[in-house]
Amino acid sequence: MSRSLRGPSRLRVRYGHRPVLTRVGIPLVLLGFALVYGTVGYRVLEDFTLIDSLYMTVTTLTTVGFGEIQPLSPTGRLFTISLIMVGVVVVFDLFAMFTSLVASGRLNKMLGRRSMDRTIESFRDHYVICSYGRVGRAAARELNAQGATVVVVEPEHELEPLLAEAGVAYLLGDFTQEAVLEQAGIRRAKGLLCAVDSDAVNVYIVLSARALNPDLFIIARASSPESVDKLYRAGSDRVVSPYVVSGARMASMALSPAVLEFADMVSVASDLRVEELVVGQGSRLASRTISDVCAPYGGVMVLAVRKPAGEMVIPPKGDTVLHEDDFLIAIGPIAALSKLAEEAVRAPDRHSSP
Repeated sequence: MSRSLRGPSRLRVRYGHRPVLTRVGIPLVLLGFALVYGTVGYRVLEDFTLIDSLYMTVTTLTTVGFGEIQPLSPTGRLFTISLIMVGVVVVFDLFAMFTSLVASGRLNKMLGRRSMDRTIESFRDHYVICSYGRVGRAAARELNAQGATVVVVEPEHELEPLLAEAGVAYLLGDFTQEAVLEQAGIRRAKGLLCAVDSDAVNVYIVLSARALNPDLFIIARASSPESVDKLYRAGSDRVVSPYVVSGARMASMALSPAVLEFADMVSVASDLRVEELVVGQGSRLASRTISDVCAPYGGVMVLAVRKPAGEMVIPPKGDTVLHEDDFLIAIGPIAALSKLAEEAVRAPDRHSSP
């Protein structure tokens, strides 16, 4: 069963059953009305100057008791009584509202939400995950473990405690709305993971995200085999079916348990990674053999090389010569792979000998 998409298209923090801004706005509007009411009243009834009228209104509403600028007429005193009655109601309503916000923790929540919005606005090359269900949670945990920056978009307000506990940046909103994807920084993102358990919704998200960011790398979840082709046509770069993947994993575990154990070890090892590298234009790795490239970096092995034309060399021989735009899949310690990645994009020193 697909999850509902209820939730605002724009993020809103709620106070009871009404948005907090609405709850705060009503007393503020009434306060503004009281200021205008008092200023105009003193100006018309007592012929005070504009500044004196405003001064009398503020001192009356705040009940500071500085006294009258000049003796008031009986009409002016009756008007002052009415102003005090209006002002006391407005001021105490504001005071009660702010006290309630502080006592309930909603004020801290509002401030935290604004801080998170500013943090998300600063993200670059991050990953956006749509839906924080079981698949989305697993993806978020793995990306965080790999040091990637994640923003989760979730329409269900009931999952907010889980999101806060996980410590991930998140938005509560409808991920089918382009405004929410924009707020998640989809134009600045490196990748999008559509983990919604509705294939139709995933197709819609992929279409919207691809229109907003043509260079985005999109991975979509498919609940049924019939939806795989539709998701690819919508613009997904990869489509994953959790049921097919789990079935294939169980079969691999039965047939080749040692191989699967090795793959799991690589994925969870703290200092071992499998990385993708591209030999850049003018890179130091171009025109060198794989043996020469790996020699300075202990423990690094190149598992596969994909040529620009699409040819895959698995496994490559040590004397395989690398060229610009070759795509490498390498395994090794994180530090060594990071240095190799720098070499892959760095041009050779023109003064160095060949």
